[in-house]
Amino acid sequence: MRTLTHFIGGEHVGGKSGRFGDVFDPATGEVQAHVPLASRNDLRQAVAAAAKIFPQWAGLNPQRRARVMFNFKSLVEKNMDALAHLLSSEHGKVVADSKGDIQRGLEVIEFACGIPHLAKGEFTEGAGPGIDVYSMRQPLGVVAGITPFNFPAMIPMWMFGVAIACGNCFILKPSEKDPSVPLRLAELMMEAGAPAGVLQVVNGDKEIVDAILDDPDIQAVSFVGSSTIAEYVYARGTGHGKRVQAMGGAKNHAIVMPDADLDQVANELMGAGYGSAGERCMAISVVVPVTEKLAEALVGKLKPRVEALKIGLPTDGDADYGPLITAAHRKKVLDYIDLGQKEGAELVVDGRNFKMQGWNGFFLGGSLFDRVTTSMKTYQEEIFGPVLQIARARDFDEALSLPSRHQYGNGVAIFTRDGDAAREFASRVNVGMVGINVPIPVPLAYYSFGGWKRSAFGDANQHGTDGVRFYTRLKTVTARWPKGARDSSFIMPTMR
Repeated sequence: MRTLTHFIGGEHVGGKSGRFGDVFDPATGEVQAHVPLASRNDLRQAVAAAAKIFPQWAGLNPQRRARVMFNFKSLVEKNMDALAHLLSSEHGKVVADSKGDIQRGLEVIEFACGIPHLAKGEFTEGAGPGIDVYSMRQPLGVVAGITPFNFPAMIPMWMFGVAIACGNCFILKPSEKDPSVPLRLAELMMEAGAPAGVLQVVNGDKEIVDAILDDPDIQAVSFVGSSTIAEYVYARGTGHGKRVQAMGGAKNHAIVMPDADLDQVANELMGAGYGSAGERCMAISVVVPVTEKLAEALVGKLKPRVEALKIGLPTDGDADYGPLITAAHRKKVLDYIDLGQKEGAELVVDGRNFKMQGWNGFFLGGSLFDRVTTSMKTYQEEIFGPVLQIARARDFDEALSLPSRHQYGNGVAIFTRDGDAAREFASRVNVGMVGINVPIPVPLAYYSFGGWKRSAFGDANQHGTDGVRFYTRLKTVTARWPKGARDSSFIMPTMR
C-alpha cells in the first residue's frame, strides 16, 4: 500500500490535515494507495514557496524559460512508457489511450516553447511629437489549476505549460482519484531546470478547492470538471477578484447526413463514443442520423460493432477500453442506463451485465440507445460512460437545432460529403468546437480549447493565444523624449 504526498517547495511532503483519500486500482477494485487531502495550511505553504520564487522566475528572459519547457518535453518523452502505465493503473484507460493523454499534453508544452514570440507586445514610434507608445505582457504571479480525473496528464499540461512559460508560478490541485502522474510531472519539471516552487502539487477535495478560490495571493484559477462545479468555481473565484476560466460538462452530438459513408461513421463512433470508457468531455454521446431510413441503416451498422467491443485490462493492447475509474462512477452510469429504459428509449445493446472473468474491477460493457428524445433526462445530462444514444432527426434543420438548443455547447461533429451543408452547419451551430468528418474536434495546441453555454464559464479558453492572454496582464506605456528646454509644450496627439 503506497502513501502519496504533496509536492511543495521542490520536496515531497506529507499532509498536515490527517485526512486521506483512497486511490483505487480500477481493474481489481482494490485500494492501491492513500493520498493526503490538504489543509489550508498546506496550501499556504505552497503559496509562500511560489511567491518567494516568482520574482526570480518572472525575471528570467523568456528564452531561458522556454529552454526549461524544451527540457521538460524531452524528459516526459523519455519517461512516456512509465508515465502511461502509471496513469493506466490509477485511471483504468488502456495504455494506448494513456499515451495519447500524455502526447496531447505535450503538444501544448511544444506550443509553450514558443512563448517568447507570443508574449511580445506592440510598439508605435512617433505616436505624437517625440512620443512612443508600447505594450508589454507580464505574468500574473501565483496561479492555480484544478483538474479532473479523466485526463490526469493532458489537462494539467494544458494549464501549467502556458502559465509557467509566461513567467508564473503554478499550483496544481489534481483529482484525488489519480494523482500519481501529476506528482511525477512536477518532479520532471524540476529536473528540467525549473526552480523549486515554480510547479507544485497540492492534493485534496472540496476543502482545498475553496482554499484556492479564497486565497488572496492566487491571482488566477483554471478549472475543468462538471458544469455545476465549474459555475461554482467561477462565481466564488471571481467574487474574490481572481481571473477564472472554468470548463464544464458536455453532450456532444454527431450529425450524420444521408450522403455520409456509414461504414466510416460507424467505425469512427466506436472510438469517439466508447474510447476511454466514454470518460471524456469531448466524447460523442449523441448520434443524430437525418431521416428514418438512414437511422435504421446506422443502427444496423452500430449494433454489431458495439456488441463486438473488447473490454479488457488497461495493459491489454487489443482492448478497446478498460474499466471505469471507481465503483461509484460505474454505479452512476448504470443508473443512467436504468433511467433511459424507464424513460422509454430503446436499449439496442445492453452492457450492464458485462463481467471481466477473474477480475473484480469497475468494468462495464458498451450500451446503445435508440429513439432518444430531447425530453429525456438521459439526453439532457452528461452520462460520462460507455453509452451512445441515437436521437433521430427528420431533416437538416432539426438536426442542427439539437446541439444548438442543448444546455451544453462543448463539441459537435457533422458527417457529410456536401461542402455546402458542412459550411452552413459550422457557421450556424451554437457550439464552441466543430468537427467536419472529424468526430472529436479537439483543437491543435496553437488554437484554443473551449465550449459555449454551460460548457464554459469565463472569457478565456484553454491554451493557444487565449491561454497566453489569460496568464498575462497587458501593460501599455506612453513615453515622451523631449528634445530640450525649447520643447516645453506637450499635447497628446489625440487632442490636436
